[in-house]
Amino acid sequence: MKKYVVKPLALALLSLTLTQAYGCKEISRESKTLALSTEFKEIDPLPIRESTVKIALLLDTSNSMDGLINQAKSQLWDIVNEFSHARCGNDARPSLQIALYQYGNDGLAAREGYIQQVLNFSDDLDEISEKLFSLSTNGGEEYCGEVIHTSLRQLDWGKSRNDLKLIFIAGNEPFTQGKLHFEDAAEQAKEKDVVVNTIFCGNFQQGIRTQWKAGAELTGGEYMAIDHNREIVHIVTPYDDMIMRLNSQLNDTYVAYGAYGNQKIVAQEVQDNNAVALHEGVAIKRAVSKSSNMYKNSKWDLVDAMEEDEEVLEEIALNDVSPELKGKSREEIKKYVTEKKRERTKIQKEIHELNAKREVYIAQHQKEGAKGELENAMIQAIKNQAAQKNYKWD
Repeated sequence: MKKYVVKPLALALLSLTLTQAYGCKEISRESKTLALSTEFKEIDPLPIRESTVKIALLLDTSNSMDGLINQAKSQLWDIVNEFSHARCGNDARPSLQIALYQYGNDGLAAREGYIQQVLNFSDDLDEISEKLFSLSTNGGEEYCGEVIHTSLRQLDWGKSRNDLKLIFIAGNEPFTQGKLHFEDAAEQAKEKDVVVNTIFCGNFQQGIRTQWKAGAELTGGEYMAIDHNREIVHIVTPYDDMIMRLNSQLNDTYVAYGAYGNQKIVAQEVQDNNAVALHEGVAIKRAVSKSSNMYKNSKWDLVDAMEEDEEVLEEIALNDVSPELKGKSREEIKKYVTEKKRERTKIQKEIHELNAKREVYIAQHQKEGAKGELENAMIQAIKNQAAQKNYKWD
């Protein structure tokens, strides 16, 4: 397929057109009609940049917010599973990064505004789960404007207009508390192309009166009110036990390497256990996430690493692999990893098929409004804002 370069004036106008278009919609460069010049030279095609979804969760961890934290722990996997069906532009899957802040906790430093970055932007789902489970509540001062400002200042939001950049802040005290006004934070968010969504834990009208709705509207975000203490209803299905057995088999396909490989194998199991301890339904959602394109561990798992870059095996020391591979040649390791990849693909396919049946069963047996409060609020807002960036769902 031929690509063309044109005279300076036409090229400048084309450049202006491309920079004004944003979102993950693919631009068909060969279809552009340029009437300003008839002199063309063949050049290489320009690459299409992969888009990234960046979500910062700002959670109030003051007294009475235990229900919110439990909902966040539970419904992380609903959000991940939702994005596993997202596509953008040329049908590429976007990558997902999540950052986590807590605020309003007496255990945090007063000089920092009772605010702490718990996790920088990360695509490591086990790490995100670990950090969520590390949160605990304690009474304090809740400064919404300041925590938004802090997340905008500390996190690398990037400059690409392709990326979907969202803040979700949840709490139950007036949005106006603190020295840094939320209107100033909203202006900073707009400069970085970040949409602020607000989740008031309490009565809808009370949230409006305490400026949570105003805090969202300034950046085109959505205001939501939830019952953060509402118990999440998990429907038991005939497919649950099989999915959990397959999850155990899936874990056996991971091949650790590098300095932290064995630690990450242990961490994977710990987060499985955390999910089970919260509720078996949460563990099943996590298993589904682990079988999706969102669960990638190329930094410590040889299967994912070699899928990303086949040459990685040539670059690692042979003594820097999991115990079962010690003493094996690179060719033997490659064969072993290839077999594990085959096993994983088969298991993932089986989980997907069982989960499709599970979702049909849940839809048939679930009462209206029985989904988690936080899940409903976030997913609807995410889809609305993703649509503005030309995302679509399978």
